[in-house]
Amino acid sequence: MSARATTVLVADDDPDLRDILRSILEPQGFRVLEAPDGQAALDTIQRERPDLLILDYTMPHLTGPEVCKALKQDLLLRHIPIIMLTGRGETQDKVLGIEAGADDYLVKPFEPMELLARVRMVIRRTSQELEANPLTRLPGNISIQRDIETRLAAKLPVAVCYCDLDLFKEFNDHYGFGRGDEAIRHTANVLLEAVKRHGNPTDFVGHIGGDDFIVVTTPDRADAVCGEIVREFDATIPQLYDEEDRARGYLVHANRKGQEVTVRLLTISIAVVSNADRTLTHFGQVASIGAELKAYAKQFDKSLYVKDKRKT
Repeated sequence: MSARATTVLVADDDPDLRDILRSILEPQGFRVLEAPDGQAALDTIQRERPDLLILDYTMPHLTGPEVCKALKQDLLLRHIPIIMLTGRGETQDKVLGIEAGADDYLVKPFEPMELLARVRMVIRRTSQELEANPLTRLPGNISIQRDIETRLAAKLPVAVCYCDLDLFKEFNDHYGFGRGDEAIRHTANVLLEAVKRHGNPTDFVGHIGGDDFIVVTTPDRADAVCGEIVREFDATIPQLYDEEDRARGYLVHANRKGQEVTVRLLTISIAVVSNADRTLTHFGQVASIGAELKAYAKQFDKSLYVKDKRKT
């Protein structure tokens, strides 16, 4: 199977410039999407999730900086890198574009080789910094550790929620990797929606790997976020089962010894580690408490979240 082509969305109200950018990028193997204005760019990003956005500073409906700000407020889209196109000598445009969240800028008119170099540099840099999971496009372990350590160093209120699916291996073995991947992506969406509804704008959602996720919020929001995750997961996960298994409420699965066993539907266990009642000083301490709590949560045959209530 060939690798997925890197997708670049070009947003500019000048069709000639969009054609020029397409003629430069496509021969180099990039998949190019186009948007004639800022609002169309946002609509396309919601559908397609590009790997990079090349964004003109001045556009109808929404300007480049306004599109930047909208993306940076979205948990799922804030990590898409952005190159802002500005007019020659417009220093203020460059500054405002960077302040709005652009990762780099390019002055028009530009040389094709410079454009390609900047595109590759920004994509490479973002990939290294983010270490995004290819299945969910959520930040990976490096970003997770960095986010938690930054909050602890600043002595901010923090609640780290370790989320783990129960009986995922049996589900994956029974239905196959395709259905398993669907369950992982569905879980990611449940977490993101719960944080959007009940969390803070600065909250963080990451994918540790496999069926393990993490949500970083604040102690005052943790109950609402985790409660929503549990409710939404239990309400929607049966949709991923075949009708017969869903109606029965469990799988009839052959284990490694070839014996038929019954396996209940997927559930989610969440361990919440916070500094509301104890001092947290480093990432290793948080991870150790989280592992202990998660083992406790998995003793219950249902979706739930548990909180560390021990005091320093």
